[in-house]
Amino acid sequence: MREKDKLHTGEIYYPNDREIMEEQLKCLDRLYEFNATRPSEIEKREEMLKEMFADIGDGCYIEPPLRSNFGGKHVHFGKNVYANFNLTLVDDTHIFVGDNTMFAPNVIVATAAHPILPQLRENGYQYNMPVHIGRNCWIGAGAIILPGVNIGDNSVIGAGSVVTKDIPANVVAVGNPCRVMREISERDREYYFKDRKIPKELLK
Repeated sequence: MREKDKLHTGEIYYPNDREIMEEQLKCLDRLYEFNATRPSEIEKREEMLKEMFADIGDGCYIEPPLRSNFGGKHVHFGKNVYANFNLTLVDDTHIFVGDNTMFAPNVIVATAAHPILPQLRENGYQYNMPVHIGRNCWIGAGAIILPGVNIGDNSVIGAGSVVTKDIPANVVAVGNPCRVMREISERDREYYFKDRKIPKELLK
C-alpha cells in the first residue's frame, strides 16, 4: 500500500512521502493565491473555494487568511458556513461541517496526530482521524478541535475550549478539556445575553 493510500484509513504513515508532498504543494500554492485575493474579490474567492474544497455549499464565506494542510482538499462544508479570520484546517484527512455553522477567529480543527512513542515521532510518522461538526454550530474564538471528534447539531463550543472528546447535540460546552456545561434551554428562547431579551419579532 502506498503511503498516500493511508491518509484516510487511520493507519500510521510517513507524511513526507514524495507523492504526498507533490500533491500537497499544489494545494498550498492555490491556498496562497486565495489568501492573496483582495477583499472586493468576493466572487473570485467563491469560485476558488469550489475548486479547492472537496465540497462547499452555497452561501459559504471564509475570511482570509485561511490555513490548511491540503488547502481544503479534504474539507466538506455544507451551505452558509461562515469562518472568520485565521481558521486553521489540518485537513490531512476529512473534515465535515454542516449547514449554517460559524467559526469565530483563530479556530483550529485538526485531523492529524503523532504517536506517543518517541521513536515513531522522531522518524516523522503520523496518523489521521476525521472530524465531524454538525449543522448550526457555533465554534468560539480560539477553540481547538482534536482528531476524531464529533460535535452534534446546534451545539456551542465556548471560546478557548480544547475539544478532546465527542460533544452531543443541543448543548453549550466549554473548557480545557471541553465539557458540557448545560443544554440549550427555553431560557435561550427569551434571552440572548445575560438579562437582554430577544426581540419578539426575531422569533417569528
